[in-house]
Amino acid sequence: MENPVAVSSPEVSFARLACVIRLTALQAEVESLLHLSQVAETWVDHVNKNDYRGGWDVLPLRCQRQHLSAHPILQGFAIANGDDWENLPVLDQCPAIAAIFNQLQCPIKAARLMRLKAGAEIKPHRDQGLSIAYGEARLHVPIYTSADVSFIVDNKIVPMDAGELWYFNADQTHEVYNYGSEDRINLVIDCVANNWLCNAIATGVPNA
Repeated sequence: MENPVAVSSPEVSFARLACVIRLTALQAEVESLLHLSQVAETWVDHVNKNDYRGGWDVLPLRCQRQHLSAHPILQGFAIANGDDWENLPVLDQCPAIAAIFNQLQCPIKAARLMRLKAGAEIKPHRDQGLSIAYGEARLHVPIYTSADVSFIVDNKIVPMDAGELWYFNADQTHEVYNYGSEDRINLVIDCVANNWLCNAIATGVPNA
């Protein structure tokens, strides 16, 4: 596996990356997952109860091999080091999500859907060491969102729209507020920050 890249220059707080995303197909997949009883049971509340208010839950999509048959809490929040990550069976029903993974020319670690329910908030916090400066990157694809959702990193609003791919520096203080009446659902992907990904972040996509 390609080694992470050491980054010595000042790091951006967030950047939009080029990616072809079929939003309608992506939303249809998520709708299907929300209504399948055997999948609905694997959504689990986020374990860091002190970091949020209201509803915030997770559907694991990739996990470490050792947790393939474990409880979804371990599948969604495994923090052990290692390179042995695998898709969970639910991804067999998600070609639109797989198409996003296939465009990432970097090793993918954990992946999950994260739902911040209407009226909920993620309090200001940091995920220490989770940025390209430390060889890792967290990417977000908003699937269901609205103008009433505020995603803030280092006191700056990230202008995420549905169907876009974004990197943000999770090592910096960040917070999210869903002031709307609908749930926000994002695809969240943790990756190794190799040369391709660091270059994609540095280049970015200009905001419209």
